[in-house]
Amino acid sequence: MIHATPNNHPEQEEDQESNILIPLSSSTATHDYVHEAREKILALEIETEEPSSSHGNSDEEEAKAPAFSWRKLWEFTGPGFLMSVAFLDPGNLEGDLQAGAIAGYSLLWLLMWSTVMGLLIQLLSLRLGVATGRHLAELCREEYPYWAGLLLWLMAELALIGADIQEVIGSAIAINILSHGVFPLWAGVLITAADCFIFLFLENYGVRKLEAVFAILITTMALSFAWMFADTKPSTKELTLGLLVPRLSSKTIQKAVGVVGCVITPHNVFLYSALVQSRKIDAKNKGKVKEALNYYTIESCIAVLVSFTINLFVTAVFAKGFYGSSQASTIGLVNAGQYLQQRYGGGLFPILYIWGIGLLAAGQSSTMTGTYAGQFIMGGFLNLRMQKWMRSLITRSCAIVPTIIVAIVFNRTEDSLDVLNEWLNVLQGMQIPFALIPLLTLVSNERVMGVFKIGTAMGRTVWTVAALVIVINGYVLLDFFKSEVEGPLLGLVVCLGTLAYLAFILYLISHGGSLPMTNLFSHMHSTGFAQLKS
Repeated sequence: MIHATPNNHPEQEEDQESNILIPLSSSTATHDYVHEAREKILALEIETEEPSSSHGNSDEEEAKAPAFSWRKLWEFTGPGFLMSVAFLDPGNLEGDLQAGAIAGYSLLWLLMWSTVMGLLIQLLSLRLGVATGRHLAELCREEYPYWAGLLLWLMAELALIGADIQEVIGSAIAINILSHGVFPLWAGVLITAADCFIFLFLENYGVRKLEAVFAILITTMALSFAWMFADTKPSTKELTLGLLVPRLSSKTIQKAVGVVGCVITPHNVFLYSALVQSRKIDAKNKGKVKEALNYYTIESCIAVLVSFTINLFVTAVFAKGFYGSSQASTIGLVNAGQYLQQRYGGGLFPILYIWGIGLLAAGQSSTMTGTYAGQFIMGGFLNLRMQKWMRSLITRSCAIVPTIIVAIVFNRTEDSLDVLNEWLNVLQGMQIPFALIPLLTLVSNERVMGVFKIGTAMGRTVWTVAALVIVINGYVLLDFFKSEVEGPLLGLVVCLGTLAYLAFILYLISHGGSLPMTNLFSHMHSTGFAQLKS
């Protein structure tokens, strides 16, 4: 039976005030015991609530990026400008001058939007590197089967060699111009090859010293081509119309395709995911990762804007000087300096030498970034563990030896160098899917990226951009092989190669879960590419 609580007991009044019901008993000891137990439970609840509350607040603080700081932006400045050098290599400059000479100002809008597409791809590359703490070549080794990783490595090396040949020959042409022909092309190639040791020397003094050298080279390019722009005085009205009004004709379609194709360089996609790791970033701290992504994005946009401006200067100068002329269809890197000299004369400082200085800065900076990219590609895919000088010597030799051979063989006529350049563009265009598809697959993978994987809308956008770039380069390849391939035997070889090429692209897409083909190779996925030790 339950009795009413008498009013003369203070302990029971406290129980009523606290709104906690306890069983009543005639025993005071039992009541004291229950009251003491209740106090202990309340104390325990307070103890357990306080740490969880503070832990939640710390997690919330960690997930937030710190406020913007100009000092912090300066600390993160550097890798984006090294990445932007790929937009300014001699191959791109040749594409710019030919587009200007043949199409005038009409393709400037395409140059602008293709640069935006290239920036978007590079932002994904930096996102992968910052969020995972590993670069693209390492992740490909871990995520793909042995045979697929081996093929991806071979494709990346081929793309790097093709780009390096263009860059080294561009530097050699600049050395030939500035030396009045004293140094032939092959000698310029050997001089340019020595940048490997300069690179190693600078790298020993820290990455900031190396970035300072690239800043000087980019500034030299900007000043040289800006001087040319000011000296030739292109039409401001035509330039503005070229940027804002899309125009395309049957005569300019081939150069338009070339403008888009030059923007994505496969080795640069691998490079930037590694460059962003030069700053210490705690990948487990979401706030720090967000901070790094924000600063790197700002820096990348500024760097690519600078590179776009330089490309714009080059295109406008040759559009003003050679559009509609008889020289337009024959102009290239080799004779561009002489054509400029004939068109604009000497002046206070001959335009031939201004062009040579800018071309030399472009060639030297791009070959040095090629050396850097070669280290990361070979080291990442093959998991090499060796001294820096040995690794640089091996990766540099892979590109320089074929470059010297090519320079000697093709150093006969300007036409032979133009043919070589076409083949190199085709070689690099073929490798673009083997850098883009793994990148897009990995940044869309939550297991790899965690909370920093790209969303559905962004995924559709970047896959559309990638498909556009691949289709455009496919058009170039098809057009090239139609004109070059003769005879049934060679045609059969090209057809079989094309089928194998397309099959590998489909496999790479399916590996990300887009097609059901993935399960066919799932048993090979567990070991990855780590079997190759050296």
